[in-house]
Amino acid sequence: DEDIKNAIEDAGFEAEILPEPSNGGTKPRGVLVGQFTIGGMTCAACVNSVEGILRDLPGVSRAVVALATSLGEVEYDPTVISKDDIVNAIEDAGFEASLVQSSEQDKIILGVAGVFNELDVQLIEGILSSLKGVRQFRFDRSSGELEVLFDPEVVSSRSLVDGIEGGSKGKFKLHVMNPYARMTTKDEETLIMFQLFTSSLFLSIPVFLIRVVCPHIPLLDAFLLWRCGPFLMGDWLKWALVSVVQFVIGKRFYVAAGRALRNGSTNMDVLVALGTSASYFYSVGALLYGAITGFWSPTYFETSSMLITFVLLGKYLECLAKGKTSDAIKKLVELAPATALLVVKDNGGNIIGEREVDALLIQPGDILKVLPGAKLPADGVVVWGSSYVNESMVTGESVPVSKEVDSPVIGGTINLHGALHIKATKIGSEAVLSQIIGLVETAQMSKAPIQKFADFVS
Repeated sequence: DEDIKNAIEDAGFEAEILPEPSNGGTKPRGVLVGQFTIGGMTCAACVNSVEGILRDLPGVSRAVVALATSLGEVEYDPTVISKDDIVNAIEDAGFEASLVQSSEQDKIILGVAGVFNELDVQLIEGILSSLKGVRQFRFDRSSGELEVLFDPEVVSSRSLVDGIEGGSKGKFKLHVMNPYARMTTKDEETLIMFQLFTSSLFLSIPVFLIRVVCPHIPLLDAFLLWRCGPFLMGDWLKWALVSVVQFVIGKRFYVAAGRALRNGSTNMDVLVALGTSASYFYSVGALLYGAITGFWSPTYFETSSMLITFVLLGKYLECLAKGKTSDAIKKLVELAPATALLVVKDNGGNIIGEREVDALLIQPGDILKVLPGAKLPADGVVVWGSSYVNESMVTGESVPVSKEVDSPVIGGTINLHGALHIKATKIGSEAVLSQIIGLVETAQMSKAPIQKFADFVS
């Protein structure tokens, strides 16, 4: 710093060394950023609860949680707390959690094809145990996914994949699981909510009809007024139907409410559990009291079942909204090609062939061949060839852009005419497409002051 200052002053100008700003937007040295999926959140109160739990953890400097995407972003010091500790803290609070990705590229999730029996699993474990830089690994037989923790200073992700495929002599075929693609799958949750809603509606409609419509139909009214034991047949039917809705279909509300109360907070599930339980148990008490004393009070079973039905409808619509919210990220993810053509050179720099590699395994400095009509697999510069590239999906510019040698190119754009050789310069989080995805996520996680106040009030 002093040498630079002296050189400027020797040139006849004035100079002073400015202190580095403490909060200029850059993260402190040694701080990592991890993204976690968080399941089980139902409202803003759950978000506040999870954020409070994360911020109280030692080593965590910032934590932001988004209900719409079920995502949490945490800045933490890896020397104080690990990713597993963060996941365990979230799960101890009663929520579901898993790591999506971290700024420390030391984890990779691979889909493995070619594993048919226990011998194949043992072969994979043996290969991984012999590879340098592999810290830990876990293979899930049901999903066919291999999770590997490795030392990025010892082995790269591509060398890891090549080592496994080479060690098996081509028996196993591996592909990298895109963390964003894994994160944006919400179809299963939406389907479950739709099934719960339709089941509750199917059982609640007869309860409503028994209360409102059947008294006006003499034959049905006579059947419902038929005394069977201590109660009328209509009371037996309503009690049975609503009990299924309350304790089978509505079980999730009791579980979530208990989880919230254990954490010392209240949320929408607590309100639903209290409201439905009040009407249900009052109605049961009224029936039993009438059977004992002969004084019959009105029951409100239909209130409990219809409330659960409407809440489940809201949950289903919320899942649909979450799916729409994640569509922006999903469409951005789909812009990037799945594979790339890697130009292979000998020690003298002569091209000796090409090989297809997973686009997520591209490394800076790789020479990639892009055929006409194909998507550019990474950000970089043109080192050979000329063409026109359609960059509208990234920049919005509809006119194709001419690309010559030394022209910069953006990953995810489409090569229109001639073949190109590009040199990859930016990958992973440094790529333009990844930065756009990051901006979308940041926009979804950020909260306006009035929204923060509303969350606090709720």
